[in-house]
Amino acid sequence: MSIAMTVPVGKAENDTAGNTLNDTSRHANIVSEAETTDGFHLIIDALKANDIDTIFGLVGIPITDLARLAQAEGMRFIGFRHEQHAGHAAAIAGYMTQKPGICLTVSAPGFLNGLTALANATTNCFPMILISGSSEREIVDLQQGDYEEMDQLNAAKPYCKAAYRVLHAEDIGVGLARAIRAAVSGRPGGVYLDLPAKLLAQTIDAQKAKNSLIRVIDAAPRQIPAPDAVQRALDVIKGAKRPLILLGKGASYAQADADIRALIEKTGIPYLPMSMAKGLLPDTHEQSAAAARSFVLQEADVVVLIGARLNWLLAHGKGKTWGAAPKKFVQIDISPTEIDSNVAIAAPVIGDIGSCVSALLAGVDANFGKPSTEWTGAIAERKSKNLAKMAATLAQNPSPMNFHSALGAIRDVLKQHPDINLVNEGANTLDYARAIIDQYQPRKRFDSGTWGVMGIGMGFAIGAAVTSGQPVVAIEGDSAFGFSGMELETICRYELPVTTVIFNNNGVYRGTDVNPTGGKDVAPTVFVKGARYDKMIEAFGGIGYNVTTPEALTKALQEAIAAGKPALINAVIDEAAGTESGRLTNLNPQSAAMKK
Repeated sequence: MSIAMTVPVGKAENDTAGNTLNDTSRHANIVSEAETTDGFHLIIDALKANDIDTIFGLVGIPITDLARLAQAEGMRFIGFRHEQHAGHAAAIAGYMTQKPGICLTVSAPGFLNGLTALANATTNCFPMILISGSSEREIVDLQQGDYEEMDQLNAAKPYCKAAYRVLHAEDIGVGLARAIRAAVSGRPGGVYLDLPAKLLAQTIDAQKAKNSLIRVIDAAPRQIPAPDAVQRALDVIKGAKRPLILLGKGASYAQADADIRALIEKTGIPYLPMSMAKGLLPDTHEQSAAAARSFVLQEADVVVLIGARLNWLLAHGKGKTWGAAPKKFVQIDISPTEIDSNVAIAAPVIGDIGSCVSALLAGVDANFGKPSTEWTGAIAERKSKNLAKMAATLAQNPSPMNFHSALGAIRDVLKQHPDINLVNEGANTLDYARAIIDQYQPRKRFDSGTWGVMGIGMGFAIGAAVTSGQPVVAIEGDSAFGFSGMELETICRYELPVTTVIFNNNGVYRGTDVNPTGGKDVAPTVFVKGARYDKMIEAFGGIGYNVTTPEALTKALQEAIAAGKPALINAVIDEAAGTESGRLTNLNPQSAAMKK
């Protein structure tokens, strides 16, 4: 318990020699009649009581002393240049640990900056708590114009699982306990905790404060699936001629790695990992159907969804992506309301993924038939053709580099470092890297996820490096990097082993557009030609590389990883490389009137 000592302050007294004692000397020489603490210390004590030892944030009114005191009490405070990226770091920390990551911001604008990350965490099911200082309630509620006045609690509610405000110091323990439980129980997500400025300085009796703390017990209790639901799912799977298991990032978050692998190998069913589920089994596993993705989605007759949702990333479970073959879905999900959200689910299994997979695995006995060689052979044949085609593409060495040749070089280096955390964002940069770079361990790939947002790069990189203590390689499109580029200073300040590789093709998607008017302004998608992003990190004491060939990229990446220091590689690629909106061209409407 952090204690702030207070003593009664009265009239001046005389010491034994007859000298007058002032308040300061009396404070130093008398024993405290009472011990108190305050809101600042109680928040820290509540966090530590729940084994939370790291805060990501940005200081300012009214939470500067909270950050100082947290550090003084042994917590780690990672200070950012923008609250959004602190929030992304907290979110990815939550995903990696199953404990809510903490993001601390100032009021109003700082809170709003963090709100994007809070919404992204909720959409992606990452446990995170956004803690923000706020203006005083009596002024806000009367709209009298306080400093950074905003009703932050109600602004946050649409974008998170839960939102709470604490007004009295004795409720801090309850407030944090509720926030932790909301963030990690059921389907994980973001939670907002509002702390008005007056709360922080409130004093409270130290013993009363200690008694008010809550250590959350069993915050995410197991949810055991119904036996009849498990049997129904097994029956549907047994009846399949062309089964497929589809792994989402929820499967990775569950940390049920051994049982998931056992279920796949024991049944012999081919599997397809979504991008953040890559590495649950090595991408080189013989049952992986990733290299035949389009084929298996179209031809499968039973699809077992483990921690995956039939959202836009999977074409909502219908349309040409899924082909003409009739489909039955088995869906494992912790949320009953997810079932039938886009298509009918033949066998819903509701519960936590670990318990559900374990129950299915127990039902796979010696009589459980494996998929036909006709199905697995067709997949193997398609995989072989696609992998050969990809190998031929990667073997090319165009000048200047393109996405494939640059990513081929990175792939070969990272294969030697399977424990490295990989962050990936961009349009084309994300699309190509997801297909080219293999993962060998779970929870090592972090990307734009369910919302498909750009700007997660440096926040995720910092969060992954701080949480794991392992090196990070962030592969960034030059456009995506621009959202969070100033966090290079944060990476250097904390001496984090993060290597950022920027695919620099001079613009958004491509750098080849021209202003149709012939005016001085460049086209909307074009950046400064020949930008030297490597010079940015050098300004903060990091190591910069400028490369134009796969060989130089290989050498630079090997050196950067070996050094274990902040580094940035400016990888110059053909400015004509890439396609409009990457693989999401169909989502980006274009005016027919603009086409000539």
